[in-house]
Amino acid sequence: MVPSLDKLIGIFIYCTKTEGTGGKIKSSPEQFFVSEILRDKSLDKISSSGSYTVYKLKKHGIDTNHALSDIFTKYGLRLKALGLKDANATTEQYVCDMTTGRSTDTLVTNRYTLEKIGLVQKPLTKKDMIGNHFKIKVEDADFSKVSQFTDHDKILNFFGYQRFGSRRPVSHLIGKAILQKNFDYAVETLLSFTSEHDLPHNNKIREMLKDKSNYAKVFDQVPPQMDIEKIVLNEMIDHGDALRALRAIPIQLRRFFVEAFQSFVYNQTISRAFEFGENLMQPQQGDVCFDKDDILGRYQNDPKQRLAIPLVGYSYSKKNRFDSFISQILVEQQITPKEFFVKEMQEASEEGGFRQATISCSDFAIKEPYVEFTLSRGSYATTLLREIIKPADPVAAGF
Repeated sequence: MVPSLDKLIGIFIYCTKTEGTGGKIKSSPEQFFVSEILRDKSLDKISSSGSYTVYKLKKHGIDTNHALSDIFTKYGLRLKALGLKDANATTEQYVCDMTTGRSTDTLVTNRYTLEKIGLVQKPLTKKDMIGNHFKIKVEDADFSKVSQFTDHDKILNFFGYQRFGSRRPVSHLIGKAILQKNFDYAVETLLSFTSEHDLPHNNKIREMLKDKSNYAKVFDQVPPQMDIEKIVLNEMIDHGDALRALRAIPIQLRRFFVEAFQSFVYNQTISRAFEFGENLMQPQQGDVCFDKDDILGRYQNDPKQRLAIPLVGYSYSKKNRFDSFISQILVEQQITPKEFFVKEMQEASEEGGFRQATISCSDFAIKEPYVEFTLSRGSYATTLLREIIKPADPVAAGF
């Protein structure tokens, strides 16, 4: 039985038939460890000379965006991450200074450390990262239900809960409103959308924010963790222009909202294709595929190729065997591919692209109560864990 929360983010199915272990993750950040893995040739680029500084950022209890924002505010370093890591985890990742001539050796705070590891001639990008290694404690799980879990290589590459908001799956709804150029509704959704999974105090605040006349009165009651809401609220109180208010949000988050809707369409696509009986585990003649180096190309009967599923954007082409599912989803959502170009907010526009249909998992091991594995870049550990645990209530289970 797929939880209702899963359906809200476009996941309708389980790929595996094992009985879930049950259990809980993320009781503390120390129980969920993740570290980035760079390509060998990318590591070789890091030396004692170069124009851009590379750091290793180690953190817990703070997400990547907030950590980088704090570093910029306090130390003036404008850093770019190769991937985003959430707050409720202990993480190690590479970040690169985007300006030349500034650097520091080590910064230490109670939530993160920043350690200089070398210099590069050109800034690193996400293409320099091949994946992430995870070590995750699953409390109160019955691992006898999965034995060695040999299906870890047969799991669809869904975007996980955190892409949308675990307690309040709303990011894709804001993104959809932006694509439809309904900026007033985007602001309204960001501020006042409530969820049964959210904290009662947060829902109480959001209920009051459904009335615009309450904006100024409620502002000081908004908790610190709702920092994006405070940015938008402050703008709306100041001038009431929804588009301007949205553009006050950091650019990576504006893009994130649109990408979340794109991810929602993708999740629905592979859910429906799986239910329909499409073969998603092996590519076929005419399919677009990734090769072993993550380079896109057409199917060539190479066992190392992995099926690629379209990510809809303004350049989306219907020439693929999944278009019947994608087109139907877009009709239901009242969105067209060309609307992924937003003239009023071009920086949030999405051209589209492709994503692996299945998770690429290696080094999988169960060492009770821990599960360890390595995933290719862009795949979610929670997607794999969802298949192992099969939680009745994902939020209560720590997802």
